[in-house]
Amino acid sequence: MAESKEKLFDQFPPVSTQEWKDKVIADLKGADFDKKLVWRTNEGFNVNPMYRAEDIAGLHTTDSLPGEYPYVRGTRTDNNWLVRQDIKVTDVKEANAKALDILTKGVESLGFELSKDLISVENLGTLLHGIDVEKVELNFSSCMKSTVKLAETVAAYLKTTGADLTKISGSIRFNPFKRMLTKGRDFADYADQAVAIIAAVKELPLFRVLAVDAVMLNNAGSFISQELGFALAWGNEWLAALTEKGLTVDEVANRIKFNFGISSNYFMELAKFRAARMLWAQIVKQYNPACDCACKMKAHAQTSEFNQTVFDAYVNLLRSQTETMSAALAGVDSITTTPFDKAYKEPDDFSERLARNQQLLLKEESHINRITDPGAGSYYVETLTVSIAEQAWKLFLEVEDKGGFYKAVKEGFVQNQVNASAETRHTNVARRKEILLGTNQYPNFNEVAGDKITKGEACGCGCGKHDDHHCEPEFPVLNTKRAASDFEALRLATERSGKRPSVFMLTIGNLAMRLARSQFSANFFACAGYKIIDNLGFETVQAGIDAALEAKADIVVLCSSDDEYAQYAPEAFKLLDGRALFVVAGAPACMDDLKAQGITEFIHVRSNVLDTLRSFNEKLSI
Repeated sequence: MAESKEKLFDQFPPVSTQEWKDKVIADLKGADFDKKLVWRTNEGFNVNPMYRAEDIAGLHTTDSLPGEYPYVRGTRTDNNWLVRQDIKVTDVKEANAKALDILTKGVESLGFELSKDLISVENLGTLLHGIDVEKVELNFSSCMKSTVKLAETVAAYLKTTGADLTKISGSIRFNPFKRMLTKGRDFADYADQAVAIIAAVKELPLFRVLAVDAVMLNNAGSFISQELGFALAWGNEWLAALTEKGLTVDEVANRIKFNFGISSNYFMELAKFRAARMLWAQIVKQYNPACDCACKMKAHAQTSEFNQTVFDAYVNLLRSQTETMSAALAGVDSITTTPFDKAYKEPDDFSERLARNQQLLLKEESHINRITDPGAGSYYVETLTVSIAEQAWKLFLEVEDKGGFYKAVKEGFVQNQVNASAETRHTNVARRKEILLGTNQYPNFNEVAGDKITKGEACGCGCGKHDDHHCEPEFPVLNTKRAASDFEALRLATERSGKRPSVFMLTIGNLAMRLARSQFSANFFACAGYKIIDNLGFETVQAGIDAALEAKADIVVLCSSDDEYAQYAPEAFKLLDGRALFVVAGAPACMDDLKAQGITEFIHVRSNVLDTLRSFNEKLSI
């Protein structure tokens, strides 16, 4: 029966790449193919609009299976990642009750952040009471100076439980580079402390204690290839420094845990994790481990905080959902989905529940956990994997040429590179080249957010004091300002000023153009929290100006077509006579002539939205 089936694909002749491209060029009607459809990534390589089998013919990323070296397709033969939720412990009994509760709601991995005062065997007994330590991944963190004590205490407590220590998995986050990256303070004895921490957990073979917190770079606005390149150098710093202390590469590699961030660049992030496993395996292999299993990367992923917003905060759910899906499809070991309200308050039960359910939707309804490496063989994903790997590897080698990650951080190289990228991204947000829905594009016109912000800005130096002497860094630090923060400051300034400027749309002339430009202008000015007064259209300029003055508008925006501006703009400007700020929506060919007549304000797609709105705030004394 099967042999008699008609072979449908034999009826269609093969189509070459050139034939496809010729068809696309014809549909472009003269537009340049490369300029119109090929885009340049922040990572430094081009992305084409289509990929075919010939594009991956020479790649070796398709040569292995899941669970096989170099682990590009995953370190496991399944995709059952762990759903993680972190708990900030202020009271051990309350934290225990919360942990027991969320373990019944889909959480499989717990993260506990403890102050140094709470580190004791007795407190851990209370904290973990009723939790099956062999079935739940346990992750602990505290201040850096207390990490050795924390490791010793965790090991001591787990020995008292009677559990099989070889089956207890988790981590203790030892990240001395956090102090260097965020506070500019040296941590020269990091290797000696790391050796002590590894010794403390020697009877817990599944506990990872050496952190590579690349999520810090992600939250600071790094490009994807930077996060990966610096993460690899960070991991290699642990390998190099601790093997010099006498530990074997297997002992070190099996204690390293990578904590990555996830940005909203969906396919690029998916490819990042595949590239990360592949490159890390090859780095560890160079140290000649006794077992290839030492080359497996343990990767935790956390959705980005850099792109979280205060205004229209529920949009954060959309961003974090696609981010979570990227990491899930990429085969990471565990995921933390950041609650949507973390940017402006301590997450509550509602936001934490939503965050958990975002992962459960992917597991229980989409069944993503039942498919291992679904991106394998995709011409696009495989090409992205190799392209990101190449860029990250170049950066890794550059860091190694500087003497390794520790020296690169101490010299400020890592911080300066990431801060420069973040500055580029902030500029792109200001110009709407990078969109933050609800913040710099399509804002909620009438939202007021000041009252819901309860999270204040702290000193961040960890010294407990706020004078310049104690906070002065010894070398550059990461700038952790979120992408939306400048727009939020602008809009909050409008809120706190006690006055809300009115922007009146004087729509006239060509129907399609006046509607399009009034919508553009309304979204433009609403980003600063201004009141928008839109209109269907006016028969005359005089009627529009009269209506604007009656509405007591602070700003009047003329919305029409380029051809009609030469007539309408001078008339409207003259009739308004300085009783409100006058703006032309667009960049018409007659712009220079209009400027010569005193019309100076124009808004268009090439405008720096942030700087333009700041200037209007200044003109309006906000």
